Amino acid sequence: MPEDHDWEAYKVPPTRTPVSERTTSVPNPVDFFQTAFSYVIDAPVTFVRGLIERLQPKDKAHYYHQKFRRVPDLSECLEGDYLCYYEAEAQWRRDRMVDQQIVEIVRERLAACKQREGPNQFQNCAKEMELLAQVTKAYQDRYGELGFHGNARDCLMKQKHRMMEERKAEQGKE
Repeated sequence: MPEDHDWEAYKVPPTRTPVSERTTSVPNPVDFFQTAFSYVIDAPVTFVRGLIERLQPKDKAHYYHQKFRRVPDLSECLEGDYLCYYEAEAQWRRDRMVDQQIVEIVRERLAACKQREGPNQFQNCAKEMELLAQVTKAYQDRYGELGFHGNARDCLMKQKHRMMEERKAEQGKE
Protein backbone atom coordinates (compact mmCIF):
# COMPACT_ATOMS: atom_id res chain seq x y z
CA MET A 1 0.00 0.00 0.00
CA PRO A 2 1.17 3.51 -0.60
CA GLU A 3 2.62 5.60 2.16
CA ASP A 4 -0.02 8.31 2.01
CA HIS A 5 -3.23 6.61 3.04
CA ASP A 6 -6.56 8.06 2.17
CA TRP A 7 -8.18 7.73 5.57
CA GLU A 8 -11.60 8.63 4.22
CA ALA A 9 -11.49 5.77 1.69
CA TYR A 10 -10.32 3.18 4.22
CA LYS A 11 -12.11 4.07 7.41
CA VAL A 12 -11.00 2.13 10.45
CA PRO A 13 -13.93 0.91 12.55
CA PRO A 14 -14.00 2.31 16.05
CA THR A 15 -12.61 0.14 18.79
CA ARG A 16 -15.07 -1.43 21.19
CA THR A 17 -12.70 -1.23 24.13
CA PRO A 18 -13.23 1.97 26.03
CA VAL A 19 -10.19 4.11 26.62
CA SER A 20 -9.49 4.38 30.30
CA GLU A 21 -8.84 7.86 31.51
CA ARG A 22 -6.73 8.33 34.57
CA THR A 23 -8.56 10.07 37.33
CA THR A 24 -5.68 10.13 39.79
CA SER A 25 -2.11 11.30 39.65
CA VAL A 26 -0.87 8.47 41.94
CA PRO A 27 1.12 5.83 39.99
CA ASN A 28 -0.25 2.32 39.83
CA PRO A 29 1.65 0.06 42.29
CA VAL A 30 1.28 -2.97 40.00
CA ASP A 31 3.24 -1.17 37.28
CA PHE A 32 5.93 -0.30 39.81
CA PHE A 33 6.28 -3.94 41.01
CA GLN A 34 6.33 -5.28 37.46
CA THR A 35 9.07 -2.87 36.46
CA ALA A 36 11.08 -3.59 39.63
CA PHE A 37 10.74 -7.36 39.09
CA SER A 38 11.84 -6.99 35.48
CA TYR A 39 15.00 -5.03 36.35
CA VAL A 40 15.96 -6.77 39.60
CA ILE A 41 15.22 -10.44 38.89
CA ASP A 42 14.28 -11.12 35.30
CA ALA A 43 16.97 -9.14 33.47
CA PRO A 44 19.99 -10.64 35.33
CA VAL A 45 18.61 -14.18 35.08
CA THR A 46 17.95 -13.76 31.35
CA PHE A 47 21.45 -12.32 30.84
CA VAL A 48 23.16 -15.21 32.68
CA ARG A 49 21.03 -17.78 30.84
CA GLY A 50 22.05 -16.23 27.52
CA LEU A 51 25.73 -16.47 28.49
CA ILE A 52 25.35 -20.11 29.48
CA GLU A 53 23.54 -20.99 26.25
CA ARG A 54 26.28 -19.36 24.17
CA LEU A 55 28.96 -21.41 25.95
CA GLN A 56 27.19 -24.75 25.49
CA PRO A 57 27.76 -26.73 22.28
CA LYS A 58 24.97 -26.40 19.74
CA ASP A 59 24.89 -29.93 18.31
CA LYS A 60 24.72 -31.81 21.57
CA ALA A 61 22.90 -35.13 21.33
CA HIS A 62 20.28 -35.65 24.00
CA TYR A 63 19.73 -39.09 25.46
CA TYR A 64 16.63 -39.32 27.59
CA HIS A 65 16.78 -43.04 28.27
CA GLN A 66 19.73 -44.98 29.51
CA LYS A 67 20.72 -47.66 27.03
CA PHE A 68 22.36 -50.81 28.31
CA ARG A 69 24.30 -53.23 26.17
CA ARG A 70 22.78 -56.67 25.89
CA VAL A 71 24.59 -59.15 28.11
CA PRO A 72 24.71 -62.93 27.65
CA ASP A 73 21.69 -64.89 28.79
CA LEU A 74 21.95 -67.00 31.91
CA SER A 75 22.17 -70.12 29.73
CA GLU A 76 25.30 -68.71 28.06
CA CYS A 77 27.19 -68.05 31.33
CA LEU A 78 30.05 -70.36 32.25
CA GLU A 79 29.78 -72.34 35.47
CA GLY A 80 31.12 -70.35 38.41
CA ASP A 81 31.11 -67.00 36.53
CA TYR A 82 29.29 -65.01 39.18
CA LEU A 83 29.73 -61.69 37.40
CA CYS A 84 27.98 -63.13 34.36
CA TYR A 85 25.20 -64.45 36.63
CA TYR A 86 24.74 -61.00 38.13
CA GLU A 87 24.68 -59.26 34.74
CA ALA A 88 22.21 -61.80 33.34
CA GLU A 89 19.96 -61.30 36.37
CA ALA A 90 20.07 -57.52 35.94
CA GLN A 91 19.30 -57.88 32.22
CA TRP A 92 16.37 -60.18 33.02
CA ARG A 93 14.97 -57.66 35.51
CA ARG A 94 15.22 -54.87 32.92
CA ASP A 95 13.50 -57.05 30.33
CA ARG A 96 10.72 -57.88 32.81
CA MET A 97 10.16 -54.20 33.57
CA VAL A 98 10.02 -53.39 29.85
CA ASP A 99 7.52 -56.20 29.27
CA GLN A 100 5.40 -54.94 32.18
CA GLN A 101 5.37 -51.46 30.65
CA ILE A 102 4.39 -52.87 27.25
CA VAL A 103 1.41 -54.66 28.81
CA GLU A 104 0.45 -51.49 30.68
CA ILE A 105 0.65 -49.31 27.55
CA VAL A 106 -1.50 -51.72 25.54
CA ARG A 107 -4.01 -51.85 28.43
CA GLU A 108 -4.14 -48.03 28.52
CA ARG A 109 -4.70 -47.89 24.76
CA LEU A 110 -7.60 -50.33 25.08
CA ALA A 111 -9.12 -48.31 27.93
CA ALA A 112 -8.79 -45.11 25.88
CA CYS A 113 -10.44 -46.82 22.90
CA LYS A 114 -13.29 -48.07 25.07
CA GLN A 115 -13.77 -44.59 26.53
CA ARG A 116 -13.70 -43.00 23.08
CA GLU A 117 -16.00 -45.49 21.35
CA GLY A 118 -18.58 -45.94 24.10
CA PRO A 119 -21.29 -48.47 23.18
CA ASN A 120 -19.51 -49.48 19.95
CA GLN A 121 -16.37 -50.58 21.79
CA PHE A 122 -16.71 -54.27 20.99
CA GLN A 123 -16.60 -53.82 17.23
CA ASN A 124 -14.36 -50.74 17.03
CA CYS A 125 -11.78 -51.84 19.60
CA ALA A 126 -11.46 -55.47 18.49
CA LYS A 127 -7.91 -54.92 17.23
CA GLU A 128 -6.79 -53.49 20.59
CA MET A 129 -8.51 -56.33 22.47
CA GLU A 130 -6.73 -58.93 20.34
CA LEU A 131 -3.39 -57.17 20.84
CA LEU A 132 -3.93 -57.07 24.62
CA ALA A 133 -4.78 -60.77 24.62
CA GLN A 134 -1.57 -61.59 22.70
CA VAL A 135 0.63 -59.40 24.89
CA THR A 136 -0.77 -60.70 28.18
CA LYS A 137 -0.49 -64.32 26.99
CA ALA A 138 3.16 -63.77 26.03
CA TYR A 139 3.86 -62.10 29.38
CA GLN A 140 2.07 -64.87 31.27
CA ASP A 141 3.95 -67.56 29.35
CA ARG A 142 7.27 -66.01 30.21
CA TYR A 143 6.79 -64.58 33.72
CA GLY A 144 3.57 -66.15 35.03
CA GLU A 145 3.71 -68.14 38.27
CA LEU A 146 7.17 -66.80 39.11
CA GLY A 147 5.82 -64.44 41.74
CA PHE A 148 7.38 -61.28 43.05
CA HIS A 149 10.67 -62.95 43.95
CA GLY A 150 11.12 -64.62 40.57
CA ASN A 151 14.56 -64.49 39.03
CA ALA A 152 16.33 -65.33 35.78
CA ARG A 153 17.13 -68.89 36.85
CA ASP A 154 13.48 -69.67 37.70
CA CYS A 155 12.38 -68.15 34.39
CA LEU A 156 14.94 -70.24 32.49
CA MET A 157 13.77 -73.40 34.25
CA LYS A 158 10.16 -72.54 33.42
CA GLN A 159 11.07 -72.14 29.73
CA LYS A 160 12.94 -75.45 29.83
CA HIS A 161 9.99 -77.30 31.37
CA ARG A 162 7.58 -75.75 28.87
CA MET A 163 9.80 -76.81 25.96
CA MET A 164 10.00 -80.34 27.35
CA GLU A 165 6.21 -80.51 27.68
CA GLU A 166 5.79 -79.28 24.10
CA ARG A 167 8.29 -81.88 22.88
CA LYS A 168 6.43 -84.65 24.74
CA ALA A 169 3.12 -83.47 23.30
CA GLU A 170 4.57 -83.56 19.76
CA GLN A 171 5.99 -87.05 20.31
CA GLY A 172 2.65 -88.25 21.68
CA LYS A 173 0.86 -87.10 18.48
CA GLU A 174 3.20 -89.04 16.22
